[in-house]
Amino acid sequence: MTFDDVRKFALLWTEVEDGTSYGTPALKVRKKLLARLKEDGDSLVMPGVPQDERAMLVESQPKIFYFTDHYRDYPIALIRLSKAKRAIVEPLLRRHWRTLASKAAVKEFDSKA
Repeated sequence: MTFDDVRKFALLWTEVEDGTSYGTPALKVRKKLLARLKEDGDSLVMPGVPQDERAMLVESQPKIFYFTDHYRDYPIALIRLSKAKRAIVEPLLRRHWRTLASKAAVKEFDSKA
């Protein structure tokens, strides 16, 4: 999987738009960060992952999930896109989208599901 793969499905969601963050390609919802490509070109910086959940993900799937000291104190996980599948990335991204999108956008999505 690549960042372009993530872009393709995330841009189908209401209120998601292309942007940049720290000089890297990013996806934003109402000007707030949904996710961004890390400087290494392969990792997705995924906000909205509580530290206890991140610890479990890193322990259970260390080839996919990791974090650096920089992100240690934040609810952020790093995902190696080259090792990940959409079935792993999309639910985490969708969950974070739901916290950033307007109530109307979430309601519209839920009515279609």
